[in-house]
Amino acid sequence: MKKITLIVLALATSFCFGFAFKSIISNNINNNKMKRVTSIGGIFFKCKDPIKMNEWYKTHLGFNTNQYGTVFEWRQAPDATKKGFSQWSPFSEKTKYFEPSTKEFMINYRVENLEALVEALKKEGVTITDSIETYDYGKFVHIMDIEGNKIELWEPNDIEFEKLGMQIGAETTK
Repeated sequence: MKKITLIVLALATSFCFGFAFKSIISNNINNNKMKRVTSIGGIFFKCKDPIKMNEWYKTHLGFNTNQYGTVFEWRQAPDATKKGFSQWSPFSEKTKYFEPSTKEFMINYRVENLEALVEALKKEGVTITDSIETYDYGKFVHIMDIEGNKIELWEPNDIEFEKLGMQIGAETTK
């Protein structure tokens, strides 16, 4: 009887350890597979005269520009019924928006779960320059890469972003 009890106890213990081990491995695998960047959300750069720059791109490259630049409209690969947007914006060469970077540009990347990504980036030692800010059209935070480039991360709400564009009378560039 003791032998059977020990065998059952050993099997139950190994089952529990196996289950716990599988859970730990699965969690690590899932964390590594977390989507981070899903596409480019925008390109921002400094220039001497943003108004003239907007006009040049409108005239010569067909951008539908407004005071903020232009928004490119596209369809999302996982679900082509959903729109996606990427912003193109010239900034004054005197802007402080790109600080603490000294670079002439900043790239905005679209992400799916900004809070989870920020937590992962903190654990990885990435410099987060500010707190997550939330607007109707999405959530934003800024980070620095290893060469001092400021990067904007955006978890978009494309439906609200499109509504905002319509409110200001903006046409997208398609």
